[in-house]
Amino acid sequence: MTEKTESIESNKSIESTVASNGKVGFISLGCPKALVDSERILTQLRLDGYDVVPTYNDADVVVVNTCGFIDAAKQESLDAIGEAISKNGKVIVTGCMGVEADRIRETHPGVLAVSGPHAYEEVVGAVHQVVPQTRKHDPFTDLVPPQGIKLTPRHYAYLKISEGCNHRCTFCIIPSMRGDLVSRPIGDVMDEAQRLVDAGVKELLVISQDTSAYGVDTKYRTGFWQGRPLKTKMQSLCETLGEMGVWVRLHYVYPYPHVDDIIPLMAAGKILPYLDIPFQHASPKVLKAMKRPAHDSKTLDRIHKWREICPELTIRSTFIVGFPGETEEDFQYLLDWLDKAQLDGVGAFTYSAVEGAKANEIEGAVPEDIKEERLARFMTKQAEISAARLQAKIGTTID
Repeated sequence: MTEKTESIESNKSIESTVASNGKVGFISLGCPKALVDSERILTQLRLDGYDVVPTYNDADVVVVNTCGFIDAAKQESLDAIGEAISKNGKVIVTGCMGVEADRIRETHPGVLAVSGPHAYEEVVGAVHQVVPQTRKHDPFTDLVPPQGIKLTPRHYAYLKISEGCNHRCTFCIIPSMRGDLVSRPIGDVMDEAQRLVDAGVKELLVISQDTSAYGVDTKYRTGFWQGRPLKTKMQSLCETLGEMGVWVRLHYVYPYPHVDDIIPLMAAGKILPYLDIPFQHASPKVLKAMKRPAHDSKTLDRIHKWREICPELTIRSTFIVGFPGETEEDFQYLLDWLDKAQLDGVGAFTYSAVEGAKANEIEGAVPEDIKEERLARFMTKQAEISAARLQAKIGTTID
C-alpha cells in the first residue's frame, strides 16, 4: 500500500526538447513504478523525434499515464483525462486504469486510444497514428542521453527490476492490472544502473511490486554482466550494486526469510541501511484475512536481530487500519506491536474498498468514523515513536 497518486501539476512540468516530428504533452500519475513507465515511453518518443512540451496549448496530443490502485486514484485519473480533453482535445490513455477501457471510454468517449500498464509500444504506436512522423530519427539532432529521459532530480533515479506480483493480497488488484512477476535479466538491470551512475546519479532507488521476489520466476537463473556470472536474485543484485560507489536504497521489500541475508551488506556499508517493508498489519487474524505473512512474533524477532547486526538500520512501513473484520482488540494488538517494533517511519491508510478486490467479500465492514478514529490513534502512537527515535540520534555522526 505504498502507492500514492501524485498531483497532476507536479507531472506537467516536463522540460521541453527540440525536435520536429510533433509535440507531445505528458501527464504521469501514480507510484514510482508508473513513473518509470512514463520515462520509458518518453525516451522512445524522443528517440522517434518527438518534442515533449509542458503545456496543453503547445501539444499536438496528450498522453495520460493513469493510476488504478484505489478508487480515489481512479477518479483522479478520470479527472486528469477530462481536463486534458477539455484543454487539448487529443488524448491517449495508458497505465493501470487502462485495463478498464470500457469505463474510460464511457466517461470520456473522445479518447483516441487506451492501453494498460507497461504497454510502451502501444502508446508510442498510438502517438504515431495521431501525429505521424515526418522524418526518421537522427541521432545527431534528436539527442537522448544514454540513461534515457528521467523525471526525477539528477541526483537520484528509480531502478525497476521487475514487473507484476505473484501474491494475491485480498486488498490489492495489482496482479489483475500488471500480471504475475516477471524479473528483468540481471545483466540488463546492471547495464541500466551503470548508465545512470555514469550520468551522475548518486542514489539508486530499487523498485518493483515485490523487490525481494526478484528472480523467483526465473528460478534464480544465472545471467552475465561484464563477463561476470550473476544470479538473478536480490542478494546478488545488491552485492553488485553495492560495488558501484553510490547509494542503493531498497523499496517495496516483502518480508521473505532471505531478506535476512541483505542486512550484513547494510552493516558493511555496501547498500544503505534502509528497508521499506509494507507490513500492512500485525494482528494474525487480520493478516490472515489479508493473505499476508501472519507470524508477527517471528517478524518482531527478525526486526530485533536486524538491528543487532546493523544498528543504523532505518525501517519504514505502511499499514491499513479498518480492514474488514478488524476489531478493537485487533487494532490494540497493532498499537502494541508498534511499541515493540519501534519502526522509524510509517504511513497508514484507512481501508478503501477497491472494485475487484477479494477483501470486498469479507464480512465485518468497519464504519468510516471508527476507521478515522483508529487512524488518528495510530498516527499519534507512531509520531511518538518516530520522535523518540529521532531524538536518540541527536549528537551522533553519520557518514
